Amino acid sequence: MQKSLAAFLLLAMVVVLVSAQMPSAQAPAASVVYMTPDKVSWKPVPAGLPAGAQVSVLSGDPLSDGPFVLRLKMPDGYKIPPHRHPVTETTTVLSGELRVGIGDTWDDAKLQSLPQQSMVSIPPGQSHFAMAHGETVIQTQGMGPFKRMYVNPADDPAKK
Repeated sequence: MQKSLAAFLLLAMVVVLVSAQMPSAQAPAASVVYMTPDKVSWKPVPAGLPAGAQVSVLSGDPLSDGPFVLRLKMPDGYKIPPHRHPVTETTTVLSGELRVGIGDTWDDAKLQSLPQQSMVSIPPGQSHFAMAHGETVIQTQGMGPFKRMYVNPADDPAKK
């Protein structure tokens, strides 16, 4: 009888501990975000990207913990030198063509063409580089903080 009671109490404690770590099915959801094209607010890119492109943060904060969604509008020929991120970068091409290469140094032969409606997912720490072919709009989403570390520190526009 004591073993049964002890087993029951142990099971009850496990259930309570597991339940405390799981989100409640009735917990309020985060706010719903609707974004129509006319509501997208474009701004010049921050100092960590080459000048000439525009960015719009649609949801979240890429520099803080948590999910984010941003868009980047690039003119034809816009290039982002080899860099990496500490988190997965998932990017969808909304318009135009994005060309992405994998590696620590720029190499046109490594550029993979991603036309409109293509997607690329780059794992944390993977060096890559990119350029726009024609005016190109991409949407990137992931978990922050979303930092960019240039392979060659001299390529960092913030340090020029």
